[in-house]
Amino acid sequence: MDLVHSMKTRVVRSECIWIFGRLRQRVQYHKSMDTRTLQTFEQFEQYPDDGMKHELLKGEHIVVPPPKLRHTRIQQKLQDTLRPYVWEHRLGEVHIEAGFKLSSNTWLQPDVSFVRSFQVQTADPDGYYEGAPALAIEVASDSNTAAQLDLKIDLYFAHGAEEVWVVYPKTGKVLVHGADGTIRTVASELRSDLFPGWSVQVNTIFEA
Repeated sequence: MDLVHSMKTRVVRSECIWIFGRLRQRVQYHKSMDTRTLQTFEQFEQYPDDGMKHELLKGEHIVVPPPKLRHTRIQQKLQDTLRPYVWEHRLGEVHIEAGFKLSSNTWLQPDVSFVRSFQVQTADPDGYYEGAPALAIEVASDSNTAAQLDLKIDLYFAHGAEEVWVVYPKTGKVLVHGADGTIRTVASELRSDLFPGWSVQVNTIFEA
């Protein structure tokens, strides 16, 4: 009994340390934003296409290098897995790095996104999607800080997302965030209420 109690205590302690670390990162990130020069979407849109990935996160201009091959393959596999179901059921579109204008100071490009038909039909073909996709999928990489990912998740939900998935190539897991605040860690079969009857084995997403 003492051994079991000790193991449970260590698990709880490690979870608390992890949560505290994420909260501290978020506070530090928001403090650092106060000292940066923030931009509007109009200013952000003036930047030329230089082959890098650009996003506007609450006024902060974020630039990251193009995705590496493993990252690109994961994006493609997610799209290839979701698109047949979405098209068969006429639910909408599945995109890779489509642009979403969430507000006057936030424009994001999720790695993969599912957009419902009504949002596709009302979008300006010469502009960007307004609001968040129904599903935003972010593939974690060294270019993304935990604080930035957390903020993105909050903003996706604040602007209409129904689910957000964060894919972790290094651990082979997917964190499924729900609009109600629930979080599921998936390492085997990935399912979603957005796609009844659909599923995929998580390990196949990471196969080379």
